[in-house]
Amino acid sequence: MKKMKHLLAVLLTLALALSLLAGCAGTPVSTGDAGTTAAPETTAAPETTAAPETEAPAAAMVKTGLYIGTDISGSKSATAEEDGQAKYDVTVVAVTVNDQGVIESCVIDSIPATVKFSAAGAITSDLTAEVPTKNELGEAYGMKAYGGSQYEWNEQVAALAKYAVGKTVDELKNGAVDETGHAKDADLATTASIYLGGYVAGIEAAVNNAQHLGAQSGDVLKIATVNSLGGSKDATAEKAGTAQLDAYITAVTMQGDVISSCYIDSVQAKVAFDAAGAITTDLTAPVQTKNELGENYGMKAYGGAKYEWNEQAAAFAAYVTGKTAAEVAGIAVNEKAAPADADLAASVTISIGDFLALIAKAAQ
Repeated sequence: MKKMKHLLAVLLTLALALSLLAGCAGTPVSTGDAGTTAAPETTAAPETTAAPETEAPAAAMVKTGLYIGTDISGSKSATAEEDGQAKYDVTVVAVTVNDQGVIESCVIDSIPATVKFSAAGAITSDLTAEVPTKNELGEAYGMKAYGGSQYEWNEQVAALAKYAVGKTVDELKNGAVDETGHAKDADLATTASIYLGGYVAGIEAAVNNAQHLGAQSGDVLKIATVNSLGGSKDATAEKAGTAQLDAYITAVTMQGDVISSCYIDSVQAKVAFDAAGAITTDLTAPVQTKNELGENYGMKAYGGAKYEWNEQAAAFAAYVTGKTAAEVAGIAVNEKAAPADADLAASVTISIGDFLALIAKAAQ
């Protein structure tokens, strides 16, 4: 009897042990179907949330500005001993500036040109000669070779342009030059010894003219000019002669090879002289650009045009924005070099040959 009770106790203990083992996590348990077992129960890992993908912040929009100032005061009449001359010095300044008025990029250039004429009213200059800018001339401009300067003109204005970046106009004016218009800042003065006052004024004017045309912070700013003296004519007994500089100028910003903004203007500077080689033009009068002249340029009033020159130049500039230089070069024109594309021709009826040359030059 005692053996029977002991056996029952052992069987009960074994049954209890088996039931405890069956309930342990990770141990296969029977599903009630012969030959099959259920997968062990496991605790699910907590879900992880992937970090949201974020786009790089868009570059801030900046304004593009262009200033053109023309000086003809160095012109002089002819004498029996010496030819007269129409002397041009065209200052060109381009900037990009943010909405807080801080200059982000700056380029300065100048167009020097001279047309000579005799005491008989005949032009003696080669009117087919190229008219390069001072930046294009580089050391050929001659400040080192003939003026004994340590730095050439293009190097000196580049130093001013670099100094202007990161400053407002007020900060530039207060720090760049002294009361004589020469460099006040010690670092700037190590490179720039020329008179800078006029260029500082040009930067201020370019900032004041600046507009949102599509440029973004970080775009590359460029200036290009296409210049000609071909409109000049001899004087006759009946009609005054004309020494004429035609300069087409653009400020362009580039994102890679794509034009992100474009500003176009032109100056047609004329100096009249009579058959005796005496200048008859007021050399102190301001020489306005075509954009500054606006409707006074006269394409509507005298040429019957639907749009004035400045409106057509702005329409072309807007049309090429967003295009590559190669795409601009492919714009179709008719026999008069006016646009053949219907959309462009709706607002631009003038010859665009010089405009196309500007873009090609800016993209170099």
